Amino acid sequence: MGRRRFRVSTDRDHDVSEGPTTRPDFTVRDGCPGDIAATTRIYAIEVREGSASFELTAPDEAEMTRRFETIRDAGLPYLVAEDTGGEILGYAYAGTYRPRPAYGATVENSVYVAAEARGRGVGRALLAALIERCRQAGRREMIAVIGDSGNVGSIALHRALGFRDAGVLRNVGRKHGRWLDTVLMQFTLQDDGDDGAL
Repeated sequence: MGRRRFRVSTDRDHDVSEGPTTRPDFTVRDGCPGDIAATTRIYAIEVREGSASFELTAPDEAEMTRRFETIRDAGLPYLVAEDTGGEILGYAYAGTYRPRPAYGATVENSVYVAAEARGRGVGRALLAALIERCRQAGRREMIAVIGDSGNVGSIALHRALGFRDAGVLRNVGRKHGRWLDTVLMQFTLQDDGDDGAL
């Protein structure tokens, strides 16, 4: 099956509802099994060195493949950013927010960018494309659960794309010898006027 590609603008004024536009130095596209080695490497560095993930041991390619397949089997997007030379610069996906059925219209996002690709708009392009894909799929809310309240880059990225603060859970994780918060942020994908009355 061919890879679905779409170009994404990372300009500050970009409205994620406009649809795909061109970025000259990389492409955001659907992920495929051939990307798993690269996404495994990107994530492993974050697990070992960072605080965005609360995992302590980096998963291997087999486990990352299982996670990829779970996301795709659920009909949710798993995207990668690929440069003109074929290198994977980062990836993003939407997963099920909670397993119980009433949460079915809500997704949780994850965005990871290779250290050497940061500052190039990769994270913004991935998140913008992820929002649009989830909106097109009819999802209603997107939740960001950001590891470490000191993760100012991720918090700023989400705010720039319209996420609002939803709360902070203090000292809920311990990694690298310190207690870490999780920051909750929320983005409304669809506002259909439904007040939620049963």
